Amino acid sequence: MAIDVVMPKMGESVQEGKIIKWHKKVGDKVQRDDVLCEVATDKVDTEIPSADEGTLTEILVQEGETVAVGTPIARIGAANEVGSGKPAPKAAPAAAPATAKPAPAATPAPTPVASTSNGGGKIEIVMPKMGESIQEGKIIKWLKKPGDKVAQDEAILEISTDKVDTEVPSPAAGTMGEIVAKEGDVVEVGKVMAYLLSSSAAASAPAPAPTPAPAPTISKPTQTNGAAPSYTPTPVAVASGTTAPKRISGKRFYSPLVRTIATTEKVSLEELDAIPGSGIEGRVTKNDLLGYLKNRTGRPASTGVASAPAPAKVEVRGTPAVVAGEEVEVVEMDYVRQLIAEHMIRSKHTSAHVSAIHECDMTKIEKFRAANKDSFKAREGISLTPTPFIVKAVAQALREFKFINASIDGTKIYVKKHINIGVATALPDGNLIVPVLRDADSLSITGIARAVNDLATRARTKKLKPDEIQGGTFTITNYGIFGSLFGTPIINQPQVAILGTGAIQKRPVVRELDGTDYIIIRHMQYLSLSHDHRLVDGMMGGQFMSRLVQLLEAFDDNTKL
Repeated sequence: MAIDVVMPKMGESVQEGKIIKWHKKVGDKVQRDDVLCEVATDKVDTEIPSADEGTLTEILVQEGETVAVGTPIARIGAANEVGSGKPAPKAAPAAAPATAKPAPAATPAPTPVASTSNGGGKIEIVMPKMGESIQEGKIIKWLKKPGDKVAQDEAILEISTDKVDTEVPSPAAGTMGEIVAKEGDVVEVGKVMAYLLSSSAAASAPAPAPTPAPAPTISKPTQTNGAAPSYTPTPVAVASGTTAPKRISGKRFYSPLVRTIATTEKVSLEELDAIPGSGIEGRVTKNDLLGYLKNRTGRPASTGVASAPAPAKVEVRGTPAVVAGEEVEVVEMDYVRQLIAEHMIRSKHTSAHVSAIHECDMTKIEKFRAANKDSFKAREGISLTPTPFIVKAVAQALREFKFINASIDGTKIYVKKHINIGVATALPDGNLIVPVLRDADSLSITGIARAVNDLATRARTKKLKPDEIQGGTFTITNYGIFGSLFGTPIINQPQVAILGTGAIQKRPVVRELDGTDYIIIRHMQYLSLSHDHRLVDGMMGGQFMSRLVQLLEAFDDNTKL
């Protein structure tokens, strides 16, 4: 029995991968965990090992080709098996590549859940779930219309979520039936978007009426409070003489999002090929294309922003955003930003947020850092920052306050046995990612410093592995790096608390010595804890913070690094 080797899922937002190199050829004997090939995504490059021993009977995807997550790329079977050269049906279970080292597990591609209804070969096409936090998606464009013939795995529509824009393939061959959800509609995961008629049903079914194109919706003006303008791609017809960008041009791959923006803005394939790319292997990213459009000469007058369909109706009450006669620039909030806003509000609605702010004297740690930073840098090759000292103290405090290292599901409390601390890291494009330091309480300060530096470096170069950004039980965010004294961060669901660290500043403080008050200069820092009052009440939050401050202020300056 042949085993399919499929393109693994390497992160929630990753929906496809590119074959860089095959290390085995058809007919080669392979052992379990032998490296079969190398793949690349916009987040990580990794090796795909064999899930079992046998013979590589087929290579279904060649070097340089890009395929969706869950697509069979090769088959392993007995030496006498002959492959068909065709991908296995989606209904067949795909074997996930096993790994000898941490590597992404195979996850089904963004294929719609298909269920036969009415007993007549009518298959429901539903909004797929593309990550644990994804609850809905927006239909960007239908690639097929009612009556069109559809092959299995052929792309039938493009959808957008807050994590990814991607194409949705057909779960079976047949004829496109009724389209229930129109372009611009926001559909919950699992809801029906369209129907597909199997070959037998299509032969006897009357041709469905064409689905009218959705009318453009003009949203109310929205003030962005100084935020950078963002872009909402909308499906539009390509201008005469403009060729819609292809998925792959030469050795260059273009994502669905980039192609959607290029089509909207009437960017020709020749223009797209000429744009310098900052992604892996010179790929053009969304930011590359938007930067090009910003400085593009002779760009079309209409950018499509004003006609972008809003995913949800927003009712404005109270004081209007724009006063009559006021000069403003109206920028439509893009769909991703709307979803991020919604998720932040959802976190506020899920957790009863309370913030506790404590002041901490970091003088001992700062003097220790000053005395050891040069030798540490010479030995380790990295800077000795305050972060590992804070992580170490937080890990110890979490061990003592187990309910802060927990999560809530309904009326159940899940107390985590491992202390996995996420450290928020700023990326070059202005976004944030939270790589996770696992079992932080088992590491020394030097070990934490190495791990945090390694994770941050690989985060900025998009080389993190999927399991390195998952499974956190507590988060630390350092807004002090930008000079902020303190803040009230929003809890990273499903955690119940997040620590914010402010800038360390020299300030005059009052200290009592032998009954006399003195004003002295100390290195002071504000620490803020946002916690979920459903579980962590004010007493527990205050006790945790007091213990954290105590651990930091009582730092042993004889510690060996």
